[in-house]
Amino acid sequence: MTQPLPELRNEGSPIILRYAKESDLDAYYAFLQDVEMNELTGSQTEFTRDAIAAWINKIGAMNDDRADFVIILEETGELLGEVVLNEIDSMNRSANIRIGLQGTKHRGRGYGTEAMILMLRYGFLVLKLHRIHLGVYAFNPRAIHVYEKLGFYREGIERDALFWNGAYHDLITMSMLEDEFRAHYELI
Repeated sequence: MTQPLPELRNEGSPIILRYAKESDLDAYYAFLQDVEMNELTGSQTEFTRDAIAAWINKIGAMNDDRADFVIILEETGELLGEVVLNEIDSMNRSANIRIGLQGTKHRGRGYGTEAMILMLRYGFLVLKLHRIHLGVYAFNPRAIHVYEKLGFYREGIERDALFWNGAYHDLITMSMLEDEFRAHYELI
């Protein structure tokens, strides 16, 4: 049975998070072709329109091991990117989080921060996770700064984890626990 499509939003926020729909195919395809976004996230996969269409159908409802949402600018309906909780481990109440925003015009405007806050709330308060973790490449100091501002703590470094443009790059691992989230966002 298909679950209703949730929309995640904060009052006054310029963005909403929702499941991808078939009508998002062109925008989702364009998002996944963004060279800078792929570099910042270390994505080395080439996506075809058919593969993306199949993916949209697959992620169109809640799965036990992941929650994929697209980031939509509410005023225009424009798809800005995606934020995902994947590797959901219900036994240990943990998950990985990842985010990608399309185009430089959308970066530095707070959309990514807002999307992360919405997804953290969803993970900790709805899915009842205890730990959310992520990996960020050392060449992305802007993202590292945002994650630390959000309340993530550095846990370690995976040395030479990514080979990109002829060089190896370190991956910084970070996490947040549910009590840290509640304290950072002053939730009871």
